[in-house]
Amino acid sequence: MKKLKRYQYERYAILCQLAYPDADAQYQKILDPFHERQLVDKYGRMSVRILWVENKKEVIIVFRGSLGFKDWFANLFFIPYRLRQLNRSFFVHWGFARLLAQPMYSSTKTSEDALPLRELLVKVLEPLRAQGKRFSFIGHSSGGAVAVLMADYFQRRDPKSVKRVVTFGQPAVGTRSWYKHYTLHHRTYRICCDLDVITFMPPFPFYFWHVGKMLWLHDDKIYENTPTHRRFFISLQSWLLRPITYHYMRKYIRNKTLFDEH
Repeated sequence: MKKLKRYQYERYAILCQLAYPDADAQYQKILDPFHERQLVDKYGRMSVRILWVENKKEVIIVFRGSLGFKDWFANLFFIPYRLRQLNRSFFVHWGFARLLAQPMYSSTKTSEDALPLRELLVKVLEPLRAQGKRFSFIGHSSGGAVAVLMADYFQRRDPKSVKRVVTFGQPAVGTRSWYKHYTLHHRTYRICCDLDVITFMPPFPFYFWHVGKMLWLHDDKIYENTPTHRRFFISLQSWLLRPITYHYMRKYIRNKTLFDEH
C-alpha cells in the first residue's frame, strides 16, 4: 500500500469540508483548477461533487456526510441489510444502503430525471472512465461509508477504475461478510481523529467491521491500524490527563504561530 501524502490528505480534507453548505469561503479557491459536476438530492442540496482536470488522470468523487435530523435518524438504524454488488452480496448497515438507492439528479438536469444514486453515478462517470481516468472516492462521516460502498461497486465493475479511497470520521459499514469480500483494503485509508465517537459506531465492534488501513491522528502522531478497543482506552486516558499535559513545554512551543498574528 502506498503512503498517503500530506498534500493529498490536505486536499481531500478540504474538499470534504467544501461538501457542506457552511464551508469557509477561504477554501473555495481549491476548486478553481477543476471541472465540476454535482449530484443533488430531492431538496436541491448537493450530496456528491465530482471534480477533474483535463490533463490529469484522477477524478475525485466527494460524498457529503449527514445533514439534518432525517439523515442522522437513518444512521441510527443499525439493522443489517443484504446488499448485492454485482457478483457478490453481503450484509451492510441499512441506513447506508438506503443512501445508495436515494433518488438523485445531476446539476445539469431537472428533478424529473432523478435516478438512484448508484445508478446515476455510474452514468455520469462513464464518459470519464472511457477517457482512461481513475476514480478517488472520498467522504466524511456517512459520506465516507457511501464512498467505500461505491468504490467497491466500481472496482467490481472495472478492476482498473479505482485509484484510492479516503474517508474521514467514517462509521463501520458492514458485517464480517462485507469485510471479507471488500475489494480495496490495500487502497483504502480511513482517517480517525482523537476520540471521534462516530468512528466507533455502530456500537457493535465484533459485528460491524471497518475496512482498509486506519490512520489515527492522536497526540501529534499518526498511528496505523490501532485496534478499536485500544484506541478507545488510549483516547480516554489522554482525555482524563489533558489538564496536566497542557502544562508541558511542547504545548507552549506548538502555539508559537499565534505570535505571528499578535
